[in-house]
Amino acid sequence: MPRSLSNLSAALTAVTIVGLAVALAGSWLMDDQLGLRVSVGGAALVYLAGGVPTGWRALKALWSDHVLDIDLLMIVAATAAAVVGAVVEGAVLLTLFSLSTTLEERAMGRARRAVEALMALRPETAFRKSSDGTVEEIAVSDLCVDNLVILRPGSRVPADGMIVSGQSSLDESTITGESMPVRKEPGQPVFEATVNLDGVLEIQIVKTLAHSTVARMIALVTEAQAAKAPSERFSAWFGQRYTIAVLVGSIVALGAFYWLGNDWETALYRAATMLVAASPCAVVISVPAAILSALSAAARGGVLFKGGGALETLAAVDTFAFDKTGTLTTGRAAVTQIVALDGDKNRFLSLLAGLEAHSEHHIAAAIRREAVRRGLRVATVADVTAHPGAGIVGRDSAGPLWAGNSYLVEHMRASVDYSQLGALAHHAQTIVYLGRGPTVLGAVSVADESRASSAPALAALRAGGVRRIVMMTGDRRPVALRIGQELGFAPDEIQAELLPEDKVRSVGELARDGKIAFVGDGVNDAAALARADVGIAMGAAGSDVALQAADVALLSEDLERLADAHRLARRAVMIIRQNLIFAIGTMMVLVIGGLFFDLPLPLVVIGHEGGTVLVVLNGLRLLSDNGRLNTEKNNPVLSDVEKTSITVGYKIAQAKQPSAGWLQ
Repeated sequence: MPRSLSNLSAALTAVTIVGLAVALAGSWLMDDQLGLRVSVGGAALVYLAGGVPTGWRALKALWSDHVLDIDLLMIVAATAAAVVGAVVEGAVLLTLFSLSTTLEERAMGRARRAVEALMALRPETAFRKSSDGTVEEIAVSDLCVDNLVILRPGSRVPADGMIVSGQSSLDESTITGESMPVRKEPGQPVFEATVNLDGVLEIQIVKTLAHSTVARMIALVTEAQAAKAPSERFSAWFGQRYTIAVLVGSIVALGAFYWLGNDWETALYRAATMLVAASPCAVVISVPAAILSALSAAARGGVLFKGGGALETLAAVDTFAFDKTGTLTTGRAAVTQIVALDGDKNRFLSLLAGLEAHSEHHIAAAIRREAVRRGLRVATVADVTAHPGAGIVGRDSAGPLWAGNSYLVEHMRASVDYSQLGALAHHAQTIVYLGRGPTVLGAVSVADESRASSAPALAALRAGGVRRIVMMTGDRRPVALRIGQELGFAPDEIQAELLPEDKVRSVGELARDGKIAFVGDGVNDAAALARADVGIAMGAAGSDVALQAADVALLSEDLERLADAHRLARRAVMIIRQNLIFAIGTMMVLVIGGLFFDLPLPLVVIGHEGGTVLVVLNGLRLLSDNGRLNTEKNNPVLSDVEKTSITVGYKIAQAKQPSAGWLQ
């Protein structure tokens, strides 16, 4: 609900409370005639401030959406009370209904106001550097791709960019949840709305404001809020149909009470009481209260769910499949050995780095870093084509050139039957071959390290009841076994030398035994992410393709957040069940009391509205749950509101462009 409408709702609720106080004072504290006038006047104020908006919402829903909703039940009950002369009881009903509605809107708004706060995080101006070296302050909306911007200490990054010169630490705690600043240097990306702490940076803009991190994040947050979980869809379906049943049942109850010997006024009063007692307000609101609270808590902890459906499905997952490179490992690989069959390692590495310059893959980045470290001039390679899961092919001045793993070697009908290359094959490291046609020119071995958070995250998932965890990789089995053993995988839990289609097939086979989640980050993982019941993308290093295919995104590289998210999802489902049991139980007690024990309308109203507020508050416990993904850090630059808001899907919006990588 927009803030202005929320404020209006609160103001009208305040008026109803004042009106009810006046009506009660007239009834209890004044003599007959004056008290009656004051009581009727106060009740009239309540009916105007509380009844007219409720009636308008009910008529609008009936006219526009052809839906009989709970607002209509409340209006009918209040009108029935007024008809039989129980205007004060009707005023109590409308006041408490207005109060509970406002409390619900305010409470639920805590999970919906992220978008407003996100907009406030954007800096309004930036210092653009012109070609002649002059610097001018301009509106951020006027920035274009390739503009150079000077970023001073303490200022926020105006748009996604790449550092051209300078070094500095940036506060990215609101993105990844990490409390320590991140040191940045030339060639590294910076993200919109993060804070430059100590150095002067010159950055090149790579995305306009319309396609920036925050813009995409807002779209994703809005999409996530709009996507309904199965439980939400059920509660909405139930509420609409049950409302009709309650109206019909109240008419039947009216006839029954009158037939049993009650006068018309008494029968109508008891029917109105039944109408309130049987209204499913608590049932309908109990599910979205828990879902939105869980989504908000997860977002603050660095995990974005693309809707409540993903949250509920994750709670049911009992099998996790993990990609290896860049997910369980850091993806910060390093070249450990170079074998050039002609003996010229520098020329060999120059050719290989020239080909890998067209890839965003972790292995390719390691090769490029090694060429830079050696001070080599990278060869010029054109007409590059990626073969996901196998390698990359291009052409230099001497002709066709390729680099990749054993699959590409086999495809090129090349031979690796050389003693120097045989020695590499015995190492538990990744091997990248370089060749022309059927001729292999040499190879490099590259080693990757497991993430520090991988082992604790896997242990937490197992402790949380996950039945099976599997590692999948396109790497050689010796490499997979080395990493797997470090992380506690049994040999039968490691699947190696898989092509992208093999991962999809393996995920499908595992899905036969229950719900499965697949965790990955690269282009090679997109199909497996889509095939799994829940696809989980590593947001910090993920590609756009993977993020589009995924249902959940980890905004940081800390895999322990995944275990926390799994626990939070299970807790959310448990609270949904609690809410539904409590709401239905309360409704049954009130209905039985109204039928057989002649409960007064005010007491039924208090029980009905109190139950509604209680299920909302129970759902909101997830916002401050000790088991949530906790990222409360001491941030001297941003306010708590900003910390809470920016985390909602930030990093999912700044995923790298689709990789031309080849080995996963």
